[in-house]
Amino acid sequence: MPKVTVDGQELEVPDGATVLQACEMAGKEIPRFCYHERLSIAGNCRMCLVEVKPGPPKPQASCALPAADGQEIRTDSEMVKTAREGVMEFLLINHPLDCPICDQGGECDLQDQAVAYGRGGSRYDMNKRAVTEKYMGPLIKTIMTRCIHCTRCVRFSEEIAGVDEIGALYRGEDMQITTYLEQAAEHELSANVIDLCPVGALTSRPYAFEARPWELKRTLSIDVSDAVGANITLHSKGREVMRALPRINDDVNEEWVSDKGRYQVDGLIKRRLDKVFMRKRGKLQPAGWDEAFKAIAKQLKGNTSSIAAVAGDLVDCETMFAAKALLKACGSDLLEGRQTGMDYDVSNLAAVNFNSTLAGIETADAILIVGSHIRWEAPLVNVRLRKAVKRGAKVFVIGPEWETTFPATFLGSDLAVLSDLPSDLVDNFKGAERSAIIMGGAALAKGALGAGLAAADTLGCIKDGWNGFNVLHFSAARMGGLMLGYAQKGGVKDIAKAAPKVLLALGADEMDFEPFADSLKVYIGHHGDKGAHAADIILPAASYAEKDGTYVNTEGRVQYAEKAVFAPGDAREDWTILRALADAIGVEVGFDSFDQLQSAMIAEVPALGEEGLADLGKLPKADSKAKAEGVIEAYPIKDFYLTNPIARASAVMQQCSAELLHGDELAEAAE
Repeated sequence: MPKVTVDGQELEVPDGATVLQACEMAGKEIPRFCYHERLSIAGNCRMCLVEVKPGPPKPQASCALPAADGQEIRTDSEMVKTAREGVMEFLLINHPLDCPICDQGGECDLQDQAVAYGRGGSRYDMNKRAVTEKYMGPLIKTIMTRCIHCTRCVRFSEEIAGVDEIGALYRGEDMQITTYLEQAAEHELSANVIDLCPVGALTSRPYAFEARPWELKRTLSIDVSDAVGANITLHSKGREVMRALPRINDDVNEEWVSDKGRYQVDGLIKRRLDKVFMRKRGKLQPAGWDEAFKAIAKQLKGNTSSIAAVAGDLVDCETMFAAKALLKACGSDLLEGRQTGMDYDVSNLAAVNFNSTLAGIETADAILIVGSHIRWEAPLVNVRLRKAVKRGAKVFVIGPEWETTFPATFLGSDLAVLSDLPSDLVDNFKGAERSAIIMGGAALAKGALGAGLAAADTLGCIKDGWNGFNVLHFSAARMGGLMLGYAQKGGVKDIAKAAPKVLLALGADEMDFEPFADSLKVYIGHHGDKGAHAADIILPAASYAEKDGTYVNTEGRVQYAEKAVFAPGDAREDWTILRALADAIGVEVGFDSFDQLQSAMIAEVPALGEEGLADLGKLPKADSKAKAEGVIEAYPIKDFYLTNPIARASAVMQQCSAELLHGDELAEAAE
C-alpha cells in the first residue's frame, strides 16, 4: 500500500487509489464536477486540481492521477487556490445567471463551489453562448445553456443503465450534450441523471417550480413500486409529498432509484379514497364507519370464522399482522398474499428468497434467468447483472425475448429446457466458481419452482459460502407476507372454494374478484382502483407514505419506512381500521396501539424486529425428478409504468406509459 503525504499528514492508501481518494481519506474536501464514485473517470472538468511532488510544477487533476508511494500532495497552496479560481472562472464564462429561477437553486454543486472556490467577479464581458433545448422525455427538463459538459449523464446511460441514449455532438465551443436524434430517454432509470447533474442543465420536469429544498420536510422511506425495496427519502410540503429521492444503500440500491419509484408519488393525491362507501342498490354510496362495521358484523353473525384476507402488493407487515390477528380471533386462517393466483410451495422460505443477495449477484460468473423480464420487474437488479457481465459473467434466459442491456443467450420459452439443459449452458456453469439461477414470476406461475431447485443442484449453484438459487419477486409486500403466513396451499383459488362470508381485500387491486361473487367484499385501501370497484364496502386507508411500516424485500432484508404525511379526509391507518373492526365483531386482537401491534408481530416473527437480512434457513433438498412443463407466453408485467394503484393514478406515469411505451402522440391544445 503506497504511503502519501496530504498537507503534511502521512497516510497509507489502498493500491489503485487516486490522489483525490487519498485526499478524501485524509479528510480534505476536493471540489469536483465530472468525477463520481460510481462512474468511470473522465478528468474533464479540472476542478479537482491539486499540487503534487515529485511531478511537473503545475496543478494536476487529482481524480485521474494514481496515488504513488512518496507523493507529497498539497490541497491548500496558493497555486491550487489560483488554479481552482481560474477553472471556475472558465466554467462560468458561458453559464447564465439563472439562480433565482433555476430548480437546482439550493442543491447546485456549481453554486456551492463558486462560492467556496471561485473569484469574486468575472473578467469576461463578451456575449455568452446559448444552446438550444433538447427533448429528453416527460421526466427530464433540459436547459442546456447551463451544461458544463461534465458528461456524468452520458457515462451513467452507457455504464450503469446500459442504454446508449445520451452523447455529445460537435467539438470545442460548439459541443452539446443531447439524446440520440433528440428522442426521449426511454430506459427505466433515466431520471437518475437529474441527481447526477451538478448544475441545472437536467432537472425534474414534473417537479419544476413546485418547491425549494429548504421548504421541504424529509422522511426516510422505502420504495414500494417493486420488491427491491430501494431506500428513498420522501420530501413533503404540508400534507403533500412533493418528490422522492434515492438514499445511498450499497447493499440494496446503491444510490439509484427507478423512474416509477421516483415519480409515482404524484398519484398519492389523485383518485384517493377519503370516505367510507357502501354498495346500495348496485351503486357505491357514501356511508359512515359505524354503518360499515355493523354491516360486516351482521354478515359474520353466527359464523365469525367465515372471513378471509387477501393482501395486496403495497401492504406493510404491520397491516398484514393486524389482519391475521383479527382472523385468528375470529377462528379463521384463510390468508393469502399472492393475489394473482400463484400457489408455489412456501414450506421453506429460503426456496423463495433471493439468496445470493442483490450485492452478491454482481460476483456471479454464470447466470440463468427463468421467466423474468428483469428490466421491468426490478430495474436495479438489472444494474447488478450488468456489473456481473462486465466482470465476465455469461447470462442465459428462458422466456420470451426482451431487450437486455447486456449480452445474453435466449434459450426459448419452453420450461422443459430446465430439465434438459443445453450443453453450452452446462459447460459455462461447470467452469463457474459462482453460478446463479434467478426464477421470476412467470416461472413460479407455471409451477417451475421445484424444477428450478433441481436445476440449481445439477448446475452446482449451491456451494460452501455461496447460495446461487434466487427467486425474484415484484411485489413489495410479498416476502413480508410469506414470513407472516399469507399463503394457502392452493392460493387464492382455495380461499374462493371456502366461500367466506366476508373477504377483506387489503389493497388487493390485481386479483380476480369473480370467484368471490357471494362474499361481502370489504376493500381496505387508498385508491379507487380495481379492488374498490369490485367492493361492497370501502374503508379508506393510508398509503405507504402516510404510515410507519416494516417491509421485507426480495432478498429477505427487513427495512423500516416512516410516516411522511397524514392520510386525506376520513382515511385512517390500516391497523386502526382493523382494530376498530375487531370491536365491532366482538373479538380481542391483543393490541391497542401501534407499538403493541409491532411488539406482538415481532414476538411471533422475531426476524421482523431487526433491520437487515433475515435468516430464512437452508434450502430444501432438491427433488431430482421435479419437471417443469409449459411455455412462458408472456411476463406478468405488461406495462412497467402502471403496475400498482398509485402508479395508475399518477398523471406522470400515465404520460410515460403513453409516450415511452406505446408511442402515443400527445395532441396539442389546438388539435
